[in-house]
Amino acid sequence: MRPHVGVDAPSVASQFKMSEDQSSNGSGRRSWLERIVSAFSNEPRDREELKNLLKESLQNGVLDSDVLAMMEGAIEVSEMQVRDAMVPRSQMVVIPRDGHLQDFLPQILESGHSRFPVIGEDRDEVEGILLAKDLLRHFADGKGEFSLLGVIRPAVLIPESKRLNILLRDFKASRNHMAIVVDEYGGVSGLITIEDVLEEIVGEIDDEHDEEEEAPVTALGEQRFLVQALTPIADFNDTFGSRLSDEDYDTIGGLLLAEFGRVPEHGEVVVLDDRFEFRVTASDNRRIVTLEMNVLAEV
Repeated sequence: MRPHVGVDAPSVASQFKMSEDQSSNGSGRRSWLERIVSAFSNEPRDREELKNLLKESLQNGVLDSDVLAMMEGAIEVSEMQVRDAMVPRSQMVVIPRDGHLQDFLPQILESGHSRFPVIGEDRDEVEGILLAKDLLRHFADGKGEFSLLGVIRPAVLIPESKRLNILLRDFKASRNHMAIVVDEYGGVSGLITIEDVLEEIVGEIDDEHDEEEEAPVTALGEQRFLVQALTPIADFNDTFGSRLSDEDYDTIGGLLLAEFGRVPEHGEVVVLDDRFEFRVTASDNRRIVTLEMNVLAEV
């Protein structure tokens, strides 16, 4: 991905060029503005150089953190495959081919989804996709008995290895917003929607069907707590009388990411301040979601 800058780089440099004394300051370093103009005029050599440039722009107030996150997400999407963002097979909400409307309608209403794979004898046998709006059309038309096989649409099958940026382009071109993901043997691995891809760029997209926000800290038992990763460190300190530093990170999740040095997997454990043992209970490929915490000792 190469950024396009709609200005003449030399003219920008001439307008903002610092004096020789200011720019060198005895260190021989170029100012951040000179570096960013130089980088855009010469074009970054690779993605890492582009990411470093964007992070410098954040540090110097050119971008805010939300914009940086979206730009980094757009870059990362081009490096990710479908398997990195799909809904696993076990979590798919499916409709049985031979099911009766009165049997699966409550499931549709409860899930809040708009598209559902229709399966045969098992999840490897996907017959098509049911759109919730086709159900509404049936009720609006009042055409008597409902025929599931008469309204389902063809399912689009894609491999796990397909790049997300290519899939997003295909979604936009075909106006199809769901695909069934298959492995190398033809078995169903899961499904992916256009929302799943967009969330890799802009972060979680909540709607009226998503569950209400959980309390930051929930007691599970004696000295055991469920902690949301987005809990502000300051609030955590107030709750537990601790002194975890919030100079570099605002949330418990950010602090733990720094401690792990990467996005941890489910079940991984880390201890902070020799007092709080955190075990990851939910995470995705970009962040920690929830943690179970044990208080090891009282101060």
